[in-house]
Amino acid sequence: MSKRDYYEVLGVQKNASEADLKKAFRRLAMKYHPDRMPGDKEAEVKFKEAKEAYEVLAEPSKRAAYDQFGHAGVEQGGMGGGGGHGGAGPGGFGDIFEDIFGDIFGGGGGRRSGTRAYRGSDLQYNLELSLEEAVSGTEVDIRIPSMQTCDTCSGSGAKKGSHPQTCPTCHGQGQVRMQQGFFSIQQTCPQCHGTGKIISDPCDDCHGQGRVEIQRTLSVRVPMGVDTGDRIRLSGEGEAGLNGGPAGDLYVQVILKEHELFTREGDNLYCTVPIRFTTAALGGDLEVPTLEGKVTLNIPAETQSGKKFRLRNKGVKSVRSASVGDLICTTVVETPVNLTKRQRELLAELDESMDEGGQRHSPKQHSWLDKAKSFIDDVKNDFFGSDKDKVD
Repeated sequence: MSKRDYYEVLGVQKNASEADLKKAFRRLAMKYHPDRMPGDKEAEVKFKEAKEAYEVLAEPSKRAAYDQFGHAGVEQGGMGGGGGHGGAGPGGFGDIFEDIFGDIFGGGGGRRSGTRAYRGSDLQYNLELSLEEAVSGTEVDIRIPSMQTCDTCSGSGAKKGSHPQTCPTCHGQGQVRMQQGFFSIQQTCPQCHGTGKIISDPCDDCHGQGRVEIQRTLSVRVPMGVDTGDRIRLSGEGEAGLNGGPAGDLYVQVILKEHELFTREGDNLYCTVPIRFTTAALGGDLEVPTLEGKVTLNIPAETQSGKKFRLRNKGVKSVRSASVGDLICTTVVETPVNLTKRQRELLAELDESMDEGGQRHSPKQHSWLDKAKSFIDDVKNDFFGSDKDKVD
C-alpha cells in the first residue's frame, strides 16, 4: 500500500515551520498514542504514521530530500542515521518525544544538564499622579521591596567558607527520570527541588535562598500625556534571578487622582461651568480655567443649560503622538438662591411680562406642555372612549 504524503498526515502546509510541525504532531500523538488508546489497532497505525512523518519533516536534511524526491528520497538506507524509528540515540524518536512532551510532564527538554537558571519575577508598582503631573510629565522617586542577590554569599546560599554540594539524587541535573510504559518522564528532583545542589550549611543572612528582600529607591521618568492604565517598563529592575538568571522587569502602573475641576477621557478634558440665568439669557463673557491658565469664554444670549463649548487644543498632548485634545465646557444654568425682597419683586414682574405679547420665551417648556396635553388626551380616549363612541 502506498504511503500518504507526510504533510497530509500531519495536516500542515509544505511551508510549515518547525513549530507548526511540532504542534501538529503533538496533537496527533496525544490523540492516537497506544497508552491512551490501548488495544486500538487503527489508532496505533495512525500514531506510527504520524511519528514517521514527523521524524522526516523535523530534520532539515531529510525534509529537503523528501521535498525533492518524495518517499524514495528518505527510504534509502532506512529512516535514519540516528537510531531508526524508535531509536533513543541522538536524533532518534526518544529525543524528539522528549522535546515535544517534556514540558507537559515536567522535563522541560530532557537533554538539559546542569543547574537551571531562572529569570526573576516581574514586579508592579501603582503610581498615583495628579492630572497636572501626568499632562506635563515629571520625575518621581519610588521605594519598592524586591528580592536581590545576597551579598554575603554572592547568591550561592551557602555560609561563607562553605560551598553547595551536588545533589546525590539527581547528580546535579535538578531532575529525575521516571519510566512509565512508553513515556520517559522527567520530574523536578524532590531532594534539591530542581537546583541540583544541596546546601548543608546555609548562609545566615538569606537562609540558603541566595536572595534577600531589600527596599530600593528608584527614579522614574514619567513622559508627558500618560493616562490611567499606562505602564512604564523598567527593564531589569524586578526581582533578581535564581542561579545566575537574569532579573525580571518592573512595571510602573499609572493611576490618575481625581481632579477637582476636570475629568479626562483620552486626550480630551471635560469641565462643568455654572452660569447665572441672567448671563444665559443676555449673554456675556466668562473666565474659565485651563491647564495653561485662564481663557475667556463667550456665552451667547439665550444659552440653555447643557450647552457644550469646545476649546480647541486646550486638552492633553497625547503620549503616543503630537496631537492635542480639546477642553469641552458644559454650561449649567443656576437658579438664584437667597433672594432679597426687591429681587423677588423684580422676578415676579419679569414673570408677568413673559405672558404679555403672545411671545414664547420658553420654547422647550411650551413644546413639553403641548406633548403632555396630547398624551393625557390619548390616555383618556383609550380608557373612556371619545364622544363619538358614546351610544345614546
